[in-house]
Amino acid sequence: MHVEIQNEHKWLQKLVGDWTFEGECSMGPGQPTSKYTGTETVRSLGGLWSVCEGQGEMPGGGTMTSIMTLGFDPSKQRFVGTFIATMMTHLWIYDGALDPTGTMLILEAEGPSFTDPGKSVNYRDVIEFKSDDHRVLTSQVPGENGEWQVFMTANYRRVK
Repeated sequence: MHVEIQNEHKWLQKLVGDWTFEGECSMGPGQPTSKYTGTETVRSLGGLWSVCEGQGEMPGGGTMTSIMTLGFDPSKQRFVGTFIATMMTHLWIYDGALDPTGTMLILEAEGPSFTDPGKSVNYRDVIEFKSDDHRVLTSQVPGENGEWQVFMTANYRRVK
């Protein structure tokens, strides 16, 4: 089977490389903000997929390893992907699109609620390129008013 590389696949190739990251997160209203750091290596799989392998220090101590896969499905005209990490048992399934400016990839997924055990809620991860060597990941959850609330932000910087 021959697959033609689309512009969306080329967009994902901007992720390829070695990165360091530093971020902060809060797991709910009134919760303190925690900081974390780490590294990520992103490789291309045939020019169609980006495989992102991260390692870092968890807020509160301990280490974590994560793997994110991102691709584009021309038949759906949607970005698709997955996320797994050593600090959770949930397999996140991404569905997303680029914003109109082409600088942000907006990925949505369903996952376990942080505040209501046993309940699933929608989440949003946004990957925004500030430059070729700087990108920001924000993770969001709907607030009580339905508006997206950021609970995690990480700045990634390409290692030269």
